Amino acid sequence: MKYIRLKWNHTNPDEPVWIFSELDARGREVRKIECFRNGFCDIATAQGSSGSAALISMPLPDLKALAQRDPEFTPVEITKEQFEDVWTHRRFAAEG
Repeated sequence: MKYIRLKWNHTNPDEPVWIFSELDARGREVRKIECFRNGFCDIATAQGSSGSAALISMPLPDLKALAQRDPEFTPVEITKEQFEDVWTHRRFAAEG
């Protein structure tokens, strides 16, 4: 498994600003967390979702390609522990 965090640089309060994904060996999302400016997070799995969160069915490109494709997104690889912390608490607060 691989874990990534995307910062979505925008000003729309109805859209998430942090997106966390757990990816399988083929780069497909297994679990996703979408967190909003207020720290609240929606989640998605193959079994269901909350809010507007949904898994992407296509494999995600590598981080460099993601960054080059759309400058609104800043992707970084994170650890399983970092992902699990956000997944467990369903909240994420970060500066910027």
